[in-house]
Amino acid sequence: MVLSRFWLAIFVSSIAFIIIGLFTNNYYSIDYVLNGKQGEPILIAEKYLNDVPLVIKDSILQSKENIFTVKTVKTATDTIYVYNKQTVKIYSGVQQADGLLPMAKSSLLDLIIPLIAYLAFFCGIMELLIISGASEKLAKRLSPMFAKVFPTIPKNHESISYMTLNFAANFLGLDSAATPFGLKAMQSLQELNDDKDRASDAQIMFMCLHAAGLTLIPTSIIGYRAAENAANPADVMLPCIITSFVGTIAAFLLVGMKQRINFKSISLLAVLMGLIGAIIGLLFYVNTLDLIGKNYFTANLSGVLLLAIIGFTLIFSFVNEKKFTELKTTMFDTFVVGANNGLKTGVMIFPYVMGMLVAISLLRNSGLFEIISQGISFIFSHLGVAKEITDSLPVAILRPFSSGGSRGFMIDAMRTFGPDSFAGRLSCIFQCSAETTFYVIAVYFGSVSIKNTRYTLGMMLLVDLICVITGVLVASWFF
Repeated sequence: MVLSRFWLAIFVSSIAFIIIGLFTNNYYSIDYVLNGKQGEPILIAEKYLNDVPLVIKDSILQSKENIFTVKTVKTATDTIYVYNKQTVKIYSGVQQADGLLPMAKSSLLDLIIPLIAYLAFFCGIMELLIISGASEKLAKRLSPMFAKVFPTIPKNHESISYMTLNFAANFLGLDSAATPFGLKAMQSLQELNDDKDRASDAQIMFMCLHAAGLTLIPTSIIGYRAAENAANPADVMLPCIITSFVGTIAAFLLVGMKQRINFKSISLLAVLMGLIGAIIGLLFYVNTLDLIGKNYFTANLSGVLLLAIIGFTLIFSFVNEKKFTELKTTMFDTFVVGANNGLKTGVMIFPYVMGMLVAISLLRNSGLFEIISQGISFIFSHLGVAKEITDSLPVAILRPFSSGGSRGFMIDAMRTFGPDSFAGRLSCIFQCSAETTFYVIAVYFGSVSIKNTRYTLGMMLLVDLICVITGVLVASWFF
């Protein structure tokens, strides 16, 4: 219900803002909101050639393409004059996101179709894990610990192995693998859910832990920093790990208190301390490497472990091929069955993803989000928050809504202030240490047709806020 109301509020407020802007002459045309593409210039006026300033008119006529561009250094916004069929169209600024219709199209072509391919492959691998008995063995080993965190899940339930693989994939930055494992976990947890329209405690805990985004290797962030010629692209690695780890612990504690989980369990504390120790050990090891060593480590560890998981699954399935024979099937046929299930899941979640992305597109292109973002930055700046922090806030504000949008702000911050500036580094930490909350909720709950997400959204946004605060503190400590 909360997500539905929020989605409706985005649509209604954005449409109202656009209509008001059109009739108050703040917009010349709203066609870009519906049909424009991200990065395209925005039409702000149209005049007859004789109505434009004489200098601009002469410049247009002297141009072979009948185009004249005025570069504004102060605002870094070009104004483009295009003469065609007796009129001059004037463009200024660039579109923040694809328009409503292109976004609906790209959500299928650029997002869902690739996602379906990933889902098909990894669901095929997971089907092999199930039939071979590997998932059952993994669940048995992890049941004692998961029973403390997810007390409603029966011992040795298959959802334990799926959640483990999801957490592991997230930890290693393997987004393409994490989503299929996570969706399979949600479907498995849904089988235990008595109220199919209402999120269970286990599903909420899983979602919040997943959204906290504990990451060991922020490969993409390092890549973007390298592309912007940072002196040490991997210098944000440790802050990213620390921030995402704090977010994960916060998610566990907050949801745990809400669900009245017993934190006094010795086994649970032992696992947490072991996890903390392992992460600290990895941090110390990575910190001993030079720049080339860090790049080599981060570039290969995730890939090696992913190949190891796939290889282990295939070898284990081959060793236990008798189980496939008993079910009158083969390893390949089992893989195909799992892939088909992944395909069906991808088709099921498409409407949820498309609906959320279109709403966010409308919010960004309406200009309303920019006003909200600037307003928040203004308030923080007048509360004494350093300018370097407020310069990074657009990334933190947009991150729960759009990964691509916040990534654009992150890159812009590095280009504007420098990749080695405090704002540039903090933007990277914000981008790495949180999840695209609304997209994740739409995808995961949509895959099992849950309508009442209960307190999931509020809790995930609270965890996002904790990650933002932690990111600022950690960045201040490191840089």
